[in-house]
Amino acid sequence: MSKVSERAEELRSQIQRYRMAYYQNNESLIPDHEYDALEKELKALEQNHPELIDSQSPSQIVGGKAAEVFSPVEHLEPMLSLDNAFSKEDFLAWAKRVGEGPFLCEPKIDGLALCLTYEQGVLTRAATRGDGAVGEDVTQNALTIKGIPHRLTGTHHPEVIEIRGEVFFGLKDFARLNASLVQAGKPVFANPRNSASGSLRQKDPSVSAARPLRMLVHGFGAWQGNLKSQSEVYELLASWGLPTTKRYEVVKDAEAAFEFITNLESSRHDVEHEIDGAVIKIDSLQNQSELGKTSRAPRWAIAYKYPPEQVNTKLLDIRVSIGRTGRATPFAVLAPVLVAGSEVEFATLHNQDQVKAKGILIGDTVSIRKAGDVIPEILGPVLALRDGSETAFEMPLNCPECGQKLARASSADVDLRCPNSKSCPAQLRERIAYIGSRAALDIEALGYVSAAALTQPLEPKIPPVISEADLFDLKLEDLLPIRSMVLDPDTGLAKHDALGNPKIVDFFARKDGSAGEVAIKLLANLEEAKTRALWRILVSLSIRHVGPVAARALTEHFGSLSAIFAASEFELSEVAGVGPTLAQSISEWFLIDWHKEILERWEKAGVQLAIPGHLGPGSASKNGIFAGLSIVVTGSLETMTREEAEAVIIELGGKAASSVSKKTAFLVAGPGAGSKLIKAQELGVAVISEQEFLQRTAGNSN
Repeated sequence: MSKVSERAEELRSQIQRYRMAYYQNNESLIPDHEYDALEKELKALEQNHPELIDSQSPSQIVGGKAAEVFSPVEHLEPMLSLDNAFSKEDFLAWAKRVGEGPFLCEPKIDGLALCLTYEQGVLTRAATRGDGAVGEDVTQNALTIKGIPHRLTGTHHPEVIEIRGEVFFGLKDFARLNASLVQAGKPVFANPRNSASGSLRQKDPSVSAARPLRMLVHGFGAWQGNLKSQSEVYELLASWGLPTTKRYEVVKDAEAAFEFITNLESSRHDVEHEIDGAVIKIDSLQNQSELGKTSRAPRWAIAYKYPPEQVNTKLLDIRVSIGRTGRATPFAVLAPVLVAGSEVEFATLHNQDQVKAKGILIGDTVSIRKAGDVIPEILGPVLALRDGSETAFEMPLNCPECGQKLARASSADVDLRCPNSKSCPAQLRERIAYIGSRAALDIEALGYVSAAALTQPLEPKIPPVISEADLFDLKLEDLLPIRSMVLDPDTGLAKHDALGNPKIVDFFARKDGSAGEVAIKLLANLEEAKTRALWRILVSLSIRHVGPVAARALTEHFGSLSAIFAASEFELSEVAGVGPTLAQSISEWFLIDWHKEILERWEKAGVQLAIPGHLGPGSASKNGIFAGLSIVVTGSLETMTREEAEAVIIELGGKAASSVSKKTAFLVAGPGAGSKLIKAQELGVAVISEQEFLQRTAGNSN
């Protein structure tokens, strides 16, 4: 695998993690501008190297999937995201592509996207965006939001219409809510956006009803209307009693639109809700229709993102955390400071080279910026405020948690790593937490706090989990004695109470010593996880470079983990999407005895390590109707995702390739097909529709 492809895979993994946290857990793990930079870098890599584009790349799909707390809802029309502009040049380049105005300009609300479905004027469903195609049914909670009409007023209501908008907390309402929490001795919310998202996505609608949620609508999905402009749509929606913003303007050209952008930025703190930019749309609905959309965003609209706000604070210390692969990451401990509506006390520094590059010293007053949440970026020191007491940071020689000497995995690795992968408490804690994440086995009761309690309890002195091998052997009697400190998932540091004492909890037992809800739920979740899809089992082993795409391809081809680990590196690298670097990583992982013990103990505990009915390595390729064929899928499909189509191709013996070449048997092209379709036409490669693909595979796939 080339450095470019490795970087692309790393970016995809990071972006997926941050999307998952943002859309499903109501958490922002990095500032918005850092996330935007990752997306921008990935898009540039894929544009320059089209062969790297993967159907499940974040660049090809809208963020987030529907959580399992609520029923999944399929939108009548895809609920897309927006492309971003970060400078006047970006914006004018977009304006040149879409043609002349007029443009409708409005604030970009930093809230949670919501889709309201009205039938004959009656609200029948409310759903979050989810992955753009499927969201979460939050109807009962949405019905509690003041301002959302249960029945439309006015006349001429369509038979069915989807109304899109944003749910948020007004800034004054948010301040009052936090003040009431302080008065009640309860922890305050971090920021309006995540708090609004969490409030709407509560199992109990009465919780949503008790929160001052609001909504503003800004467009529609499914609707056969006869209006001519977006601004007319807003007027009609308002006449139906729907809450619309009064802050939009229709301007004649791009220069006037950019003037709106700059004026709004200068007065952003006067807006009643948080904004992180402006949205500019072509006002003409006919022009919108002609411009169309990509697989993830309309071409006729763009979000202009404002630079994040900056503040100064004291850098109290620089410490080091250890990740699940042993990576040592410095992070800054800051004097708590309010930035963009939330209190910040930590900032990631990535590696020791970045600390030097920023020129920061412990004790400095530093300038930080943050676009909306948990871990901001340190820009640099305020040199004029140095008094000579500052000290330089020195990267520790040894792991702060297990004492092993830190080292680079290779000469090309910029990061130092702890080599004690088996026994390092931090690595074990992070790996166990990862097993429970949605990226791996999706075990609801196995979050970061549970993982810390299982691997590093205060009592008993010997943890019940000293290796992944122990996880599926856990019994109730192993859980009840556990007393543990509550650790922060971002830093691994102990959380403290109001008096400054570490928080210590009986995590799995009630006060009377009986089993608590978490203990019972964890054991039930672990039992359910034993029959998860085989690719999830493979991902959960934390083998370096093995993500969901490669895991799917490997498990579909080999059918069992024993077959995967028995294969040679050459055989592994021949599987589509694997390659020599990943193949070497798999082979090296299985050479370690305690890794083998994980598989042996899991299998003995009943974990399903093979696909039922699979005929063995290469069986599909020997018997399937696509045997030996290289097939590419591109564009948006209507009846399945591209990943599902590629799974069918693999199941029927074909190779689901990522790029078009002379060896491509045919291209399956859906709406929005771009460069791959053009290349196929240039090379004379056959192109078929989704319907033709379904006809060819009918009755063949399981």
